Amino acid sequence: MKRTNLETWIEAIEALPKLTREGLEELQLTRLNETLARLKARGGFYRDYPERIESLSDLRKLPFTTAQMLSEHPGRFLLTSQSEVSRVISGATSGTTGPAKRVFYTANDTAHTVGFFAAGISEMLWPGEKCLIAFPFTGPFGLGDLIAQAVERLGGIPIKAGFGQTWEELTALVRETRPEAFIGFPVTLLGLVRMYGAGFPVRRALVSGDACPVGVMEELEKALGSRLYPHYGSRECGLGGAVTCPAFAGMHIRENHIIPEIIDEQGNVLPDGEYGELVITTIGAEAMPLIRYRTGDFTRLLPDCPCGGVTKRLDTVCRREGSVSIEKLDSVLFRIPDLVDYRASFDGGLRIEAYTLCPGLETQISAAAKRLYPALNIEVHTALCQPFHRPMYLGKRYAVLE
Repeated sequence: MKRTNLETWIEAIEALPKLTREGLEELQLTRLNETLARLKARGGFYRDYPERIESLSDLRKLPFTTAQMLSEHPGRFLLTSQSEVSRVISGATSGTTGPAKRVFYTANDTAHTVGFFAAGISEMLWPGEKCLIAFPFTGPFGLGDLIAQAVERLGGIPIKAGFGQTWEELTALVRETRPEAFIGFPVTLLGLVRMYGAGFPVRRALVSGDACPVGVMEELEKALGSRLYPHYGSRECGLGGAVTCPAFAGMHIRENHIIPEIIDEQGNVLPDGEYGELVITTIGAEAMPLIRYRTGDFTRLLPDCPCGGVTKRLDTVCRREGSVSIEKLDSVLFRIPDLVDYRASFDGGLRIEAYTLCPGLETQISAAAKRLYPALNIEVHTALCQPFHRPMYLGKRYAVLE
């Protein structure tokens, strides 16, 4: 089986003749100590951290960084001058509360992200093919624009769908351009497949921006006739963090730029294979490196990929949710073929508002949700999905608390 293209990219930009686990960890320790030295000299948020450590295992002795810290003191994390910052992402992420986070990037940071994107996309896109990109296009360093740059680097043709269009606008764009590939939210793609109907041209997809539950993944793979390429990323890890290889056995981590850990509820580091919260140390970031940042995402680390790669992999990533899990609901409800989208809200009971392709699905939707939550009062309202409707979540999916 062909090794992941991510590792070919790592070898190229790090000038390594052959990537090995030992060599990768030596690179990580060197880069981590370079980062710690820069942080110490800066005297900002990490001023009390050591200037260097002796081994990667010593990393676990350092304190965690949290989203609250990042929100409250963004300027104290910045290592470069404002003139060197080419991109700032500011705002609260979908489904989260509290102060907005601001994350800074230099031109080199975004160039590394484009390189990582190109490595991942190259697993499913060939030169001359068209790729529909359903993410926001907000300027030269926005997410959609960086993905488009990566597609163009591979000789592909980016179709800039953007974000938040009506189903009519999306289906018309697909009919006009007939893209072979797609990059965007998984549920958005599934809704588009169902609204488009027969003859949907997309055959390969890299899904990102949100969890892809088993039920959604299976429905998409059945519709496309091929396996999906899930991707994990966040603003804190430079937008690109881990991506699936042709073995389809987890997402390979960009370990030349990110040191991952998995911790339990007490903050203890767990061995590979055990589930817990993902913690990242971003040793490749110029503008805003983070030490042991608690992502709030839950997964496990997988070693020894069938593709022969040496980078560790993330298993399916999920968020720890409250009384109602939107991911579990998605996995169950989207197995109903005529469901296009739905919104869930919770206030002691579960309320589901759904767009469907045909009337009369209330009983089926209610029964599926009741199997998950037998003790809850469940109220379902449906409406036929109209061309002027939009996806019900413009961002990550979550159960709205009313």
